[in-house]
Amino acid sequence: MVEFRSIFSIKCPLFSTLVLVIVSFIAFASSANGKNVTYDRRSLIIDGQRKLLISASIHYPRSVPAMWPGLVQTAKEGGVDVIESYVFWNGHELSPDNYYFGGRYDLVKFVKIVQQAGMYMILRIGPFVAAEWNFGGVPVWLHYVPGTVFRTDNEPFKHYMQKFMTFIVNLMKQEKLFASQGGPIILAQVENEYGDIERVYGEGAKPYAMWAASMALSQNTGVPWIMCQQYDAPDPVINTCNSFYCDQFMPNSPNKPKMWTENWPGWFKTFGARDPHRPPEDIAFSVARFFQKGGSLQNYYMYHGGTNFGRTSGGPFITTSYDYDAPIDEYGLPRLPKWAHLRELHRAIKLCERALLNSEPTRLSLGPLQEADVYADSSGACAAFIANVDDKNDKIVEFRNLSYHLPAWSVSILPDCKNVVFNTAKVGSQTSKVEMVPEKLQPSFVSPDKDSKGLTWEVFVEKAGTWGQPDFVRNGFVDHINTTKDTTDYLWYTTSLYVDKNEEFLMKGNQPIIVVESKGHALHLFVNKQLQASASGNGTVSPFKFRSPISLKAGNNEIAFLSMTVGLQNGGPFYEWVGAGLTSVQVDGFNNGTRDLSIYNWTYKIGLEGEHLGIYRADGLNSIKWEPTSEAPKNQPLTWYKAVVNAPQGDEPIGLDMVHMGKGLAWLNGEEIGRYWPRKSSEHECVQQCDYRGQFRPNKCSTGCGEPTQRWYHVPRSWFKPSGNILVIFEEKGGDPTQIRFSRRKTLGICALVSEDHPSFKPDSLHGDGSQDYMNGAIIQLKCPKNTHISTIRFASFGTPSGTCGSYSFGDCHDPSSTSVIEKVCLSKNECTVPLSNENFNKGLCPGIIKKLAVEAVCS
Repeated sequence: MVEFRSIFSIKCPLFSTLVLVIVSFIAFASSANGKNVTYDRRSLIIDGQRKLLISASIHYPRSVPAMWPGLVQTAKEGGVDVIESYVFWNGHELSPDNYYFGGRYDLVKFVKIVQQAGMYMILRIGPFVAAEWNFGGVPVWLHYVPGTVFRTDNEPFKHYMQKFMTFIVNLMKQEKLFASQGGPIILAQVENEYGDIERVYGEGAKPYAMWAASMALSQNTGVPWIMCQQYDAPDPVINTCNSFYCDQFMPNSPNKPKMWTENWPGWFKTFGARDPHRPPEDIAFSVARFFQKGGSLQNYYMYHGGTNFGRTSGGPFITTSYDYDAPIDEYGLPRLPKWAHLRELHRAIKLCERALLNSEPTRLSLGPLQEADVYADSSGACAAFIANVDDKNDKIVEFRNLSYHLPAWSVSILPDCKNVVFNTAKVGSQTSKVEMVPEKLQPSFVSPDKDSKGLTWEVFVEKAGTWGQPDFVRNGFVDHINTTKDTTDYLWYTTSLYVDKNEEFLMKGNQPIIVVESKGHALHLFVNKQLQASASGNGTVSPFKFRSPISLKAGNNEIAFLSMTVGLQNGGPFYEWVGAGLTSVQVDGFNNGTRDLSIYNWTYKIGLEGEHLGIYRADGLNSIKWEPTSEAPKNQPLTWYKAVVNAPQGDEPIGLDMVHMGKGLAWLNGEEIGRYWPRKSSEHECVQQCDYRGQFRPNKCSTGCGEPTQRWYHVPRSWFKPSGNILVIFEEKGGDPTQIRFSRRKTLGICALVSEDHPSFKPDSLHGDGSQDYMNGAIIQLKCPKNTHISTIRFASFGTPSGTCGSYSFGDCHDPSSTSVIEKVCLSKNECTVPLSNENFNKGLCPGIIKKLAVEAVCS
């Protein structure tokens, strides 16, 4: 941990004056190389030039520094101009004035990587961020500063918020990272989505929101400030939109540009829920509609979601994976066809930039649910967006004396008001067949025991209930979060229940019923050291109630609950007051009725012994005696497992397969992989094929019914050494560690399906004089990952093929030379391009039918 102290805290008037002069001179000198960032009603203006900007959210702590350059470069290759990130207060200020900027929290390094890539940056300082991040990004310790109420006109909260905001702004200034200093940061954000809940805070809300805006402006960053979903953001702060669709959004002043800070290309997951997916056709539709209706800056939240390493996920119940179905997946690979379809969209929109930003639109009605917006400037530049918002029917419309076919729920982009270069519903980009390829954990050291086979696990078993000295004893229940202050997920509640030998349930061999109520989030019940029941809430409702038979004996019985949090609340009005833990425990079935254990004395112990001793870290591994095992114990609760393993072969990203384990935490070489919980989702409400047409909602296109919400857990390659890697697992309720696997995320195959009428254009078709060349011929493009090549063509058909990647089939119309054509052009190559031309295919087949080319290839 690093503690920063400002040089301005030194109390010396002469010194302070000298520092002020020096700082003023530096600021003047650096501003000479800086950029002038302003705005008008149409867009941001950078050094006098209006900018149409595509932005991408990549949160620095949700990946690792070794991944940052590749993620930023992949975004740039996807047609992105700007990288956006929140600043995560509770990752930086670990306790008051105790700051940390190392490892995944090296904010300066991340911003400089963006700068080195020649891209802009949007820094959303907040410092409340929500973001499905633990406690919304606000430090838990702040809740326990006397008199503090978050996000309202409250002096303690405003004091600490301003102090952190100022610290971050000064850090960026010291490194000359604002655009006004020559850096990449062109926008900064204060607060986050406050307007949606402002009314709940009553009289303290409006003064707080206005104070936040004023405080931000006083930082003198030299770049504009934004407030998302803040409908009364005062001038000159720009209010922005967050939603699945923002084409109808209008800023609260005619002098502010139309900006979209969060376009959600997917959705987050909670343990026990299904996998949400948003189709690329609908994302592209929403983006095209936004720019059609006068938007000038659009940001994907998320473009790379990444991973909630350690205990950083919020919710509660947010999964360790924050993949978000984003254009770049959790492991850093482009998600195809989504990434590539959006890349083509960005190219098409950029061809329209000059006309869009320098003219007023003319709206033309082309039908009940069809319209065109035409942008034409005085130089002759002209661009048009033709939309069909009918969510069921394709339409043919007349525009400027030409006919255009518009699929349902789509937008066609015409950079010259004549030629369609992109339609949002026509996906011609390749699809990748990505799989998690498992391999057994390989031991780093060969056992001297000749009879030993494979990996050796060492174990340490926690004691159920109070270990060591109790932290305290209290009559009744205390709140879980107020007790642990989030230093751990775990809190033990332990009491003793006396059973008379004459109880009827003992005489008859019956079992009494325990009835438990909890505010959340999960618990395991141990009776006389034996696990008897587990229960939890879910991502929709954290509190839960359950009934379970338990086994009691005559005499004293130890009742111990291991209560668990699964990420703290990350938003909502007064969210910091939401608690967790037991509220009622009763046992039914005694001769004299129900025993209410809620009024008993309970012994409390915070955390686990292994946590307390740090046995997952290199400096704590030897603080207990690990027991070697010839065979790792299975289905044993409260067990720590340790193994020393080699890195998986190859260079593909790695996931830890935990499908055969129960619930717990995992580490590699002391780095926090995070919470694992292969909790299964319900078996209902999934779709076989998603209909992109119509308004999207998070549960519209779900998959994964009846399967674990999260099976694989990302382990960054940079965390591995070639050998001697220490893998530590804490299992709460029991699993089979012999089935744990590393899985390599590999692209095994690629597919593409393109029709003859697919719009296509040359990426370099925009000339310096504003004219364009367009080519009407459709093409199919295939590309394998680096260091691999196309080894086999599994399927190829020009005609009327049907199906999806991995299950294509021939139609009634098929050119028999299709496979040989593709093999000739593509075999043994990393990438290839095949035009759907007369030279390659028999286009005279099946006259009157628009034909398609479908290809599936193997990469090796």
